[in-house]
Amino acid sequence: MITYQHRRLAELADEGRWAELLGAYRRTRAAAVALHGPAVGIAEAAPFGHLIAYGAPPELAARLFDPDGGPDTAAGPGDHDAGPLWEVLATRHSWRRLAPLLDPEPVRRLVAHTRVLLGEDLTAEAAPDPEGVPLVLAAWEAAGRQEGGLVPEYLRGGGALRVPVALPATREGLGPLELPSPGELVPGLVASRLLAALAPWATVSCVRGTGPDAAARTAPPGRVVGGHLPFTAAYPVLIRVGSEHPAQGAAAGRLALWRVLAAMAGADRPERAEIEALVARLRCFTWREASDELRYLHLTLEDPATGLAWAVSGRAEL
Repeated sequence: MITYQHRRLAELADEGRWAELLGAYRRTRAAAVALHGPAVGIAEAAPFGHLIAYGAPPELAARLFDPDGGPDTAAGPGDHDAGPLWEVLATRHSWRRLAPLLDPEPVRRLVAHTRVLLGEDLTAEAAPDPEGVPLVLAAWEAAGRQEGGLVPEYLRGGGALRVPVALPATREGLGPLELPSPGELVPGLVASRLLAALAPWATVSCVRGTGPDAAARTAPPGRVVGGHLPFTAAYPVLIRVGSEHPAQGAAAGRLALWRVLAAMAGADRPERAEIEALVARLRCFTWREASDELRYLHLTLEDPATGLAWAVSGRAEL
């Protein structure tokens, strides 16, 4: 519901009165947190924060995350409207403009990875990532980026344009085939747990065998319409799955996916050489189901080197 206060604050943005709008954001957030707790504080102030992150000069917009306004006045990684406020800000300015202005480390890291997803190479521009995730897109990530937008396109007055989660998006390249018997389950793997965290509405399982062996664990029995696809085609969908909640953002999805791949490669943390080798040998399989509508994912990731295959499959509630 658009209130008089919201209209007035939008007018402040139209007039470029950013300092007043920042003050209103801080007062609103702190008062709502004091009365109702952090979740309500985030929700009450987020529409004003979006206006600032989208339209204000970076020197002022970055102050959304500065605690100099007092307790409960600063946005953090979880503050969001249509998307995280840090992601809105990161889509509006280059890393070179933002880097000197951002102090809080969690926000700084997420902004940096958002700029990477938008195509910037920050290898020489930013401190190394604490987990070792590279600050430049790997070749397979860059190829996947061409398959569809990784970061939402935010709108000035609020809201965002997002590419929906749908894999496979069409029946093109798929054909009817008979699935084999389900593969032998391999429980308790870290990679399975991390993949389940990436896609919490999906069923995840790991088997000894091939991608179709893993698919048989969750797909309807018998014949399906399916086929193999390159990992570059699955990559943008996995990023979107990992950042579907408005508080997460695409950078969180990228970091989560690198953790999944590291675990599949048997590494404790993302090691680029090992992940490059894993991605080069991964075989991906996808299929359609009759009940698929708007948001769904049916994918297996098979590593021939270990003989393991993971299936992640489900439909998100509309």
